[in-house]
Amino acid sequence: MSDLNERDTSAPDASRQEQTEFLSFRIGDGEYSVDIMSVREIRGWTRTTSLPHAPAFIRGVINLRGTVLPVVDLAMRLGLDETEPEDRNVIIVVDVAARVMGLRVDAVSDILSFSEDQLQPPPDMAGSGQATFVKALTILDDRMVRLLDLEAVLPSGEEIAA
Repeated sequence: MSDLNERDTSAPDASRQEQTEFLSFRIGDGEYSVDIMSVREIRGWTRTTSLPHAPAFIRGVINLRGTVLPVVDLAMRLGLDETEPEDRNVIIVVDVAARVMGLRVDAVSDILSFSEDQLQPPPDMAGSGQATFVKALTILDDRMVRLLDLEAVLPSGEEIAA
């Protein structure tokens, strides 16, 4: 019984250091991550069907168990160099504020855990559209990981409409 009481007294300290899990992935040479709670599934690359008049960063749509799912080329959305999809690419299916979309990335890396005090706000880089997509940065084993703001990254229905 004393063990339980000791754990209970340490619970407030543990909650301050609560870890949040993030799915990390690669785009080009960069490492990015998203809150794992927004990830529905990870799929291998599937050829997409293009949509006329869609923004360039919308790679097209796929059939996901009977649902038409838009696929965002995350490199293009972030303003990085466009590359042709390869078989080793991955589609991360995310659900944010009732918007379900696929994100094309080069490869999924790992599941990472960070506490709030390990995350730093990105520097203010006015005029850079990409800066608004990154909500935090952290350093892990001498590499910088960017935490994306999926609310900002995912296009609205108006942006996708053909």
